[in-house]
Amino acid sequence: MLILELTFAATPERLAARPAHRAILARLHDDGTLLAAGPWADDSGALLLFDVGRAELDRLLDADPYYRTPGVEVAGIREWLPVVGPLRGPR
Repeated sequence: MLILELTFAATPERLAARPAHRAILARLHDDGTLLAAGPWADDSGALLLFDVGRAELDRLLDADPYYRTPGVEVAGIREWLPVVGPLRGPR
């Protein structure tokens, strides 16, 4: 699994692009590619949890113009290996 962390700036472009981006996220969630996503409570950024490899995540980022919108920055991408909870990997 990969965690994508975004940081946000308060720009009108980001807010205008958000509805189309959230529609893409809903489709990715429906097909199991995206496990969870949401903004930080203070709207300074967001966390997205993908069940894909790095090459597929790069393709998804390239396909969604939101990630190139002024006010949106990819702060980091990290592989995550959960050991407790419903998303944990093999024992």
